[in-house]
Amino acid sequence: MIDIHHHLIYGVDDGAADLEASLGLAEEAVKDGITYVVCTPHASDTYPWQEAVIQERLAQLREKLDGKLELGLGCDFHVTADNIFDAVSNPLRYSINGKGYLLVEFPNMVIPQQMTDALARLQMVGYTLIITHPERYPAVHREPELLSGWMRNGCLVQVTANALYGRHGRAAEVFANELLERNWIHFLATDAHHIEWRPPHLKKAFEFVSNKVGEETARRLCVTNPAAAVSGAPLPSQPDPVGLWEGVPLKFDFKRFAGEGRDAAKAAKSRQEKDAEEPSKPDGKGFWGRIFSR
Repeated sequence: MIDIHHHLIYGVDDGAADLEASLGLAEEAVKDGITYVVCTPHASDTYPWQEAVIQERLAQLREKLDGKLELGLGCDFHVTADNIFDAVSNPLRYSINGKGYLLVEFPNMVIPQQMTDALARLQMVGYTLIITHPERYPAVHREPELLSGWMRNGCLVQVTANALYGRHGRAAEVFANELLERNWIHFLATDAHHIEWRPPHLKKAFEFVSNKVGEETARRLCVTNPAAAVSGAPLPSQPDPVGLWEGVPLKFDFKRFAGEGRDAAKAAKSRQEKDAEEPSKPDGKGFWGRIFSR
């Protein structure tokens, strides 16, 4: 199995804290049957992209692992003005192995329409966009049409493997399973951060999907499609996404889960709104104006 979303490189974000933690995650991944990991440090306001450090530690991990686990490099790319400008100015810089597939992460609570416009700009310079863990965004729970719109515009979808069986709450579980039933998922990945609370486990999800919709689908989500992303190849033929082009709304009802994690959601919303209120620059251009005027 191939894991395309994994915070294995230590000391660069909220993933592995040190070399020992990185090696522990790698060993756990091997035990679980994962043969290839794409290391995906955050690129965000909180965790800026440290290319020299990342490359140095990636080389160190490859040496330490000595072929037990293959490692590639991608990025957990946050949709911010500075990130988008840099990604457009340096095509494919943040993509998986520099070959085009880009993991895109949104704010949890607030996803303005301008972000969809920003995705189009990334696509124009050659990125194939993979929307990460939509099942975990309250903003997408409230407005699933965001996801279907992105997909109709050519974006792919990566779901967190253990969300399928409830490790990220009931809302994420129900949402993820409806996406699975509709063939709206292209990749399963661990989004591993920590060996205990965010472990690098794909096997259980592989078995879950095999039992629910068949082993062919499990292999497509955990092996075949990830292999294409790693190599930069086009995805093989995919099953029709049920209801996507016909505009059939998801059955998911956000109101059923509105009380789940209410306090955490309020705190996250407050942080996101604060982040969105970026001070205006001397030239008078706001957050999104600075992107689209460049």
